Amino acid sequence: MSSIRYFFRHSLVSLAILSSAVLAQVATAETITGKSGDVQAQISYEKPQEYQYKNVRLKITRSGQTILDQKLPQDSEYDRPIGDLLEAPDNKLPVLDLDGNKEPEVIADFFTGGAHCCTYSLIYRYNSKSNQYQKIRHEWGNGGYRLRDLDKDGLPEFDSRDDRFAYAFSSYAASGYPLQIWQYRQGKMVDVTRRYPKLISSHATELWQTYTEARRQGDDGKGFLSAYLADKYMLGQSQDGWQRVQQAYKKSDRSQFFADLRKFLRETGYIK
Repeated sequence: MSSIRYFFRHSLVSLAILSSAVLAQVATAETITGKSGDVQAQISYEKPQEYQYKNVRLKITRSGQTILDQKLPQDSEYDRPIGDLLEAPDNKLPVLDLDGNKEPEVIADFFTGGAHCCTYSLIYRYNSKSNQYQKIRHEWGNGGYRLRDLDKDGLPEFDSRDDRFAYAFSSYAASGYPLQIWQYRQGKMVDVTRRYPKLISSHATELWQTYTEARRQGDDGKGFLSAYLADKYMLGQSQDGWQRVQQAYKKSDRSQFFADLRKFLRETGYIK
């Protein structure tokens, strides 16, 4: 009789432990969802510890039929989905038509972890012939993007910045970034920044103001001057840009800085 009591007592304890483990697992399972018409997307993942993520999966259904359901690759256990970079309510997963073909794309945004870096997007496009989703990955670096219909054509642009300028001439905090605008077209990201001269001009003005404030606070301003000059090149105003930069920067390393800046702008495509 005592052995029977022991069996039941042991079984109840084991069941309680198992139930607690199941409840803990359920508590850490999270989802991010988004929907457009009959297309619904869901990212699910487990969070065994804070800042650790595993079993990240993306599921896309059309009219209730599952078209894609797969585990997503992670750069590390800290690589995690972050929902909508627009910080929309309910942590929504963006599902919307990006290229005007009346078919919504799915944008899955991720953060790799770390103090400054990095964010990237996985963008999924439906292929009606194969009944499959095709994916591209776009790196945003330290920054992210905002979806904005800049040309009022009913399709959003990715309003971002050129993260290649991070640390190029100064610390992260003292780095400036040229404007960068992207469009998603037929499965590819296209840099269309130069189509928006008014926005570039406004951005250049802001950079110059930031440079002026940085100088007042004791920074040499090289990080902001470099981004300002890149904006001026996109406006076709390189001569005026160089004149202002050369007048502004008078430190002893100016010749080396100007040479390095010219080389960098050529390598990044601002000098054609």
